[in-house]
Amino acid sequence: MTEADDLDPAEESREGDVVAEHAARMRRNGWSAEPTVGELQLEDRGSLRRVAGLSTELTDITEVEYRQLRLERVVLVGVWTSGSAAQADASMAELAALAETAGSQVLDALIQRRDRPDPATYIGSGKADELRSVVLETGADTVICDGELTPAQLTALEKVVKVKVIDRTALILDIFAQHATSSEGKAQVALAQMEYMLPRLRGWGESMSRQAGGRAGSNGGVGLRGPGETKIETDRRRIRERMAKLRREIREMKTARETKRARRTSSGIPQVAIVGYTNAGKSSLMNALTGAGILVQDALFATLDPTTRRAELDDGREVVFTDTVGFVRHLPTQLVEAFRSTLEEVTGADLLLHVVDGSDPMPADQIKAVREVITDVIKEAGSAAPPELLVVNKIDAADPTELTRLRGVLPDAEFVSARTGAGIEELRTRLATVLGGLDVEVGVLLPYTRGDLLARIHADGRLLSTEHEETGTRVRALVPRALAAALSEFADGGVPVAAEK
Repeated sequence: MTEADDLDPAEESREGDVVAEHAARMRRNGWSAEPTVGELQLEDRGSLRRVAGLSTELTDITEVEYRQLRLERVVLVGVWTSGSAAQADASMAELAALAETAGSQVLDALIQRRDRPDPATYIGSGKADELRSVVLETGADTVICDGELTPAQLTALEKVVKVKVIDRTALILDIFAQHATSSEGKAQVALAQMEYMLPRLRGWGESMSRQAGGRAGSNGGVGLRGPGETKIETDRRRIRERMAKLRREIREMKTARETKRARRTSSGIPQVAIVGYTNAGKSSLMNALTGAGILVQDALFATLDPTTRRAELDDGREVVFTDTVGFVRHLPTQLVEAFRSTLEEVTGADLLLHVVDGSDPMPADQIKAVREVITDVIKEAGSAAPPELLVVNKIDAADPTELTRLRGVLPDAEFVSARTGAGIEELRTRLATVLGGLDVEVGVLLPYTRGDLLARIHADGRLLSTEHEETGTRVRALVPRALAAALSEFADGGVPVAAEK
């Protein structure tokens, strides 16, 4: 019997429909019907199957090994400290989506109204006992908390519920670890995980307190004399050594990334960074604008590794689009630090294409969360904030009433559906207008030997006037900022002429 014979007829039919739809879409856009890299990656992710029923008994293992156990059947718990009930429910719904993305089955969810999280058990002793009852009823093996727990809270809550406890930060780190594909992405995720785990490294009972050293007979006798160190100290030292090595590797990778970015910038082609909340449809929008064929998945943090593609707008202007990692409310500090070099793609952009999920119940909160992270990154880099163009995506799935309200609240935004193609042409026209408004006017006298610069002006800018003289071609044109910098040495009369439009 072949593998094809084992396929369920319904699954085989669905697979055929997907292939047919993909080929039709490719033909409509004039692209190749061969499977894209993103689709192959999606197939690989779908082929992963987790083994249920793994024991979560707390045995003599290190915290790093313990935190890498696969999440399975989970109960969610949150503390509602501020905002409306709708916002609290939306936060829990997002936590459930994160858990499902990590490969977990959500069984139940609890939320408690408090002024602030309990310093001992996060939710208080009474609610912790109630949580223990829910865990026993549902048969859950993991509890996920909607917040970042201190090491003491993690330990205390785990003692009460007697199953593994994970906080929001650990959950996001687990998703990042699953989805990272490039060497840089894997190194950044590993560093973020270790920074998170180091202060939380602990053992159970005396398992991590074994120590060699001391006088004969006091700690095991022969072979165990000397100063020694506890097992937990050994693990911490090894983690710090590994972290130092990862930081060196990331610095080296950052140099390579900056070299590529400098090469793109020197070309004079406008740089557009696609930013936004996780699962807002950034990769789908980039595919619609450029035909990049990158991975698209209805999951949080499906894209971790930035992808850069070149495309041509309706006015013939070439543009470089960069798809970036998505943001989320309460994005772990460790991830922001580890992904610093990747997020710096934002600081070097000429324009930020800020994608918002129009079908989300609270798009304003998404916009606020993204802008907070971008502001921190730009402030750290010490550069000026690039202009922003809001794009409301998924209008095909949005409630019509909410969509009408958004059009009134965000009058300057573009409304599109990357899935159906609605509004994409209008967005391309708007991009050409916005990028054209960012050009600067220059006046230069180019020697006849620099025909390459004249060609770049024709390709990337807009000529206002040309005049051929004995020593060269006198040109006035509107060009991108990077190209204006390259032309500055040939400024008309030796003084740069550049006026922002």
